[in-house]
Amino acid sequence: MQDEYALVEGCRRQDRIVQRQLYERFAGKLFVLCKRYIKDPDEAEDVLQDAFVKIYRNIDSFRFECPLEAWLKRITINTALKQLRKEKPWDNTADVQDLAPILPQADESLPTLNYKYLLQLIQELPPGCRTVFNLYAIEGYNHPEIAEMLDIAEGTSKSQYSRARMLLQQKLQSDGHPAHGHPL
Repeated sequence: MQDEYALVEGCRRQDRIVQRQLYERFAGKLFVLCKRYIKDPDEAEDVLQDAFVKIYRNIDSFRFECPLEAWLKRITINTALKQLRKEKPWDNTADVQDLAPILPQADESLPTLNYKYLLQLIQELPPGCRTVFNLYAIEGYNHPEIAEMLDIAEGTSKSQYSRARMLLQQKLQSDGHPAHGHPL
């Protein structure tokens, strides 16, 4: 906590060396987070840079009410979502009721997979599905929260998540991966 306090205070003073230390400490994790939402690595890097600009500009608002990393992640996710909202990847999608006959049962889940392989599969999803899947399955937001964050209907969030699960399961089956893991 003392180390985080020193980082935040240094950034508040706009100390370039401390800002660099903050960047070096968290950029790798935050870049992986960006890549979960933004498929193109160059665009993900741009989102990361935009997120750090916002972090440095808003560091005075950080009150140590949560871990610093959680605050940084929230800003990074919001920056990625802002970029995605410009593209509106969830427009023209079917509602969850339209997909109900072809969706897997609710109690089915994706098999346990190697993280890098799963990240690769998620990155191959269409942008709308990828965004909702990340927010729901990985970040832990619920559909009403996602709908509000993305300015979409709750049903659209549900259908995008269901479609993402279906596409991931189809990809796993077509790749011939066993139900309990991946040897990568």
